[in-house]
Amino acid sequence: MIFIFMVVCSILLPALTRAADNLNPQNCIPDSSKVLSAAADSMHWDLQGKTDFIEYQGRQSIFLNGGAAILKDYEMRDAIIDVDVSTPASRGFFGVQFRIDSTGANAEYLYLRQHYSGQPDAMQYTPVIGGGLNWQIYNGPGFTGAVDIPHNQWFHLRIVIKGAQAYLYVKDMNNPALVMNDLKSGVQRGSVALVVLMGEAYFSDFRIQTTPDADWIRQQPPMMPGIITAWELSPSYDALSIDPERPLTGAETDTIQWQSVEAEAPGFVTLYRYRAAPRIRVTFANDFSKRLEPQPGSKLIYAKCIINSASDGVKKLSFGYSDEVSVFLNGNILFRGRSAQNFRDTRFLGIVDPENDAVYLPLKKGRNELILALSELGGGWGFICRLEDL
Repeated sequence: MIFIFMVVCSILLPALTRAADNLNPQNCIPDSSKVLSAAADSMHWDLQGKTDFIEYQGRQSIFLNGGAAILKDYEMRDAIIDVDVSTPASRGFFGVQFRIDSTGANAEYLYLRQHYSGQPDAMQYTPVIGGGLNWQIYNGPGFTGAVDIPHNQWFHLRIVIKGAQAYLYVKDMNNPALVMNDLKSGVQRGSVALVVLMGEAYFSDFRIQTTPDADWIRQQPPMMPGIITAWELSPSYDALSIDPERPLTGAETDTIQWQSVEAEAPGFVTLYRYRAAPRIRVTFANDFSKRLEPQPGSKLIYAKCIINSASDGVKKLSFGYSDEVSVFLNGNILFRGRSAQNFRDTRFLGIVDPENDAVYLPLKKGRNELILALSELGGGWGFICRLEDL
């Protein structure tokens, strides 16, 4: 699945470089002078990947199966997107990207998975940041949800985008199936694309209408107690050129050009905001027996923080990470873990949560240097750390 996500990113990025009351979605007032009905033809759409314009189930449609259809010469901020979809595939990922920036590396992305119909993650929102998807970091309420997805029959999707919020409607146009309280990419204006990662899907009767700009109000979750917020990041390196279990020497630490960053609520450091996502084909995505093989193209970054302790003692560090981590304290390795999708078992997703793992830090009085070595394959590069008193 990691490879599938990265393939579609590689299709989209080159093409896209070319190309309160306020929070109630039902209070959108469409600007009828700015309604675009985009027929399924080359006048309106730029097709990339395995795509075509074709008649399907009595409608002129856009066919996608591992590709994208980019709406030509169109930029939006707040809008209502309507489209009909039909998919005969038993397995697939189909959806819409919006507010795609001029680089094609940052956007908001909504997609459905018909093979998970009715399950808690049948639909998903993830921001595209730095050219990578971030579903391993941004997950749960506001990001995933259950919905029944019809098979091989037309049904309607609507996306209402208002400021820093969005609302996805599936079949039922009165009640949103998924409410996104805080759009994460940070992009406020951009283009629109229909995207299918895999599995045949057909799109018809696409319409988009701009609405007056809503106030940009972030609805972030509260910061968790004990979160370590202040970090410094190294440049990214070829992960296979580094022994991830070897601590950095003092001389190496001193020569690295560190970048100061702050964790975002509820405590994540999302590394795609600072370093480009790798685009690799993971060998164990479809073959569990290959999970210990080296993965050429994977990236590694060091994250450093200072813990000032009032006395000698032990504190529990709870943390989550993607995809691999080594934990060093004062030059000694304490933990090595792997949490990549499909690594622990064939259905393992690698979702980042502060309760994923824990290590007990033997702190000395005064200054302590905590360093994480984090490597990434795909799906979201990041971590969250919470320090607890025992």
